[in-house]
Amino acid sequence: MAIQAVLTGDIVNSTRLGQAAEKKLMKCLQQLLAAHRFEFYRGDSFQVFVKDARSALQTALLCRTAAISIAGSAAVSSDIRISIGIGKTKTPVASLGIARGEAFVLSGRAFDELTKTNTRLAMVGNNQLANEGLQVIADYLNAIFKDMTGKQAGVIFELLNGETQQTVAAKLKKSKSTIHQHVSAGRWPAIENLLHHYENIINQLI
Repeated sequence: MAIQAVLTGDIVNSTRLGQAAEKKLMKCLQQLLAAHRFEFYRGDSFQVFVKDARSALQTALLCRTAAISIAGSAAVSSDIRISIGIGKTKTPVASLGIARGEAFVLSGRAFDELTKTNTRLAMVGNNQLANEGLQVIADYLNAIFKDMTGKQAGVIFELLNGETQQTVAAKLKKSKSTIHQHVSAGRWPAIENLLHHYENIINQLI
C-alpha cells in the first residue's frame, strides 16, 4: 500500500452564497477535482482521493481560493473547510464511501475536529515528526487565508494553476501593477514556500 492522500471538505456558508454563485463554485470544484476520484455528498460536502500525496495541498488551496474568490464577487464570506489525511490506502479505490485505509481514517477524524473550531485547514499523517511540520504549515496558511480578499484569492488561484503574473494580468484584464499588488497582499511568495516545504515532507514519507 502506497502513501496517498484523502481530502475531506465542505463549503463554508454555502447556503448564503446565492444560487448563481453556488452553482459557479460547484462547477469550478468539479473541474478542479476532475483529475482525482471524488464524490460530493449532502450537497456541499465532498471527499477526494489523491494518488500523489505531494499534490494534495495544492489541490486543497485551489479549492479554498476558488471559494474565496467566487464568494468575494457575490459579497458573501465563504471558504472551503478541508482536511488532508496522508497515509496508506487499499487500492484500487472503487468507491470513496466504502474505501478503507489510513488516509481515509486520518482525514475523517481531522475534519471532525475542524468542524469544532474556526480553523479551515488541517493536515495529518501517521508520522509524529512529520505531523509537527504539517501543523506549522497548516497554521501559517490558515493565518494567510484568514485575511485574504476575493480579488487576492482570484489571483492566487491562477498562480496555483501555474500561470505567471503576466498571463494573469491578461486573463483578468488588469494592469501588471494591480496584479503585483494582489500577489504581495495575498502573500503568494509565502504560500509558494509553504507548498515547497510540504512537498519536502511528503517526499521523506514516500
